[in-house]
Amino acid sequence: HMKFKVSCAQISPVLGDIEKNIKLHLKYIDKAIAKRSDIVVFPELSLTGYSVKDLNLELALNPYTSKLLEPLRQRSKKITIVCGGIEEDDNYGIFNSAFYFEAGRLQFTHKKVYPPDYGMFEEIRYFSRGRQADVHDTKFGKLGLLVCEDLWHISLPLLQALKGAKLIIGIAVSPTRLALNSKSKILKNYEINSEQHKAYARLLSLYLVFCNRVGYEDGVNFWGGSEIVDPFGNVDKVAKFFDEDLITSEVNMNSVKRARQLARHFLDEDVNFLRNEVNLLHEELNKM
Repeated sequence: HMKFKVSCAQISPVLGDIEKNIKLHLKYIDKAIAKRSDIVVFPELSLTGYSVKDLNLELALNPYTSKLLEPLRQRSKKITIVCGGIEEDDNYGIFNSAFYFEAGRLQFTHKKVYPPDYGMFEEIRYFSRGRQADVHDTKFGKLGLLVCEDLWHISLPLLQALKGAKLIIGIAVSPTRLALNSKSKILKNYEINSEQHKAYARLLSLYLVFCNRVGYEDGVNFWGGSEIVDPFGNVDKVAKFFDEDLITSEVNMNSVKRARQLARHFLDEDVNFLRNEVNLLHEELNKM
């Protein structure tokens, strides 16, 4: 059964400077290569910084063709790279996306399905919504990408698992408005997120890789705590809080096999039942 190594590069990108951020990516990509990693994962909007607001149009690019991303394409001949950026599609829509580079090119992206607009978030003003939760064939088998808020919607990991994903990679920018010394509250933030990752991993019998960022922007700090969770719901590695860090874990598809065969709950999930119920619900809601 297939084994490979995944690294999370928990970085603090600068706001609005793609070229500077690419240099930071290359530094961490080389660290991951030195650890003999097969995939390196960066946080949400790792190429641009988070609070882009009206810079969104300037920072948007077509990740398949943009010359700026050539260094990442080249490095992806040695290691698969997942990072975050602002994607402009063929219709000039602007999306908060995860990019997947492998074998010298951008293979696919995932456009964030749920850009949030509650509390301190106002992404929906600057980004369009993605409309797919696709799963992709890669040299590591089938995997799904999700971006931050997508992980707060049960349907997305479930759909990706049903479509065959045995690894889900979630990239995030999870903020806190807390002073650095309120450690207990930070740990609360981490705990809440980690409980969800463990539940998804266990219920869907798959690996969940979560990469969050660190650093400060607009008076908000990001807590880090990136983690890699196995199909039994055990956290294998956790990154530091508040500091840049690189964590690496081995993913072993034999663990997915064991988890799914020991506890059959995922294998017994009935897609026809789900479809019928959702169709009925859809009819009910459309009557209202």
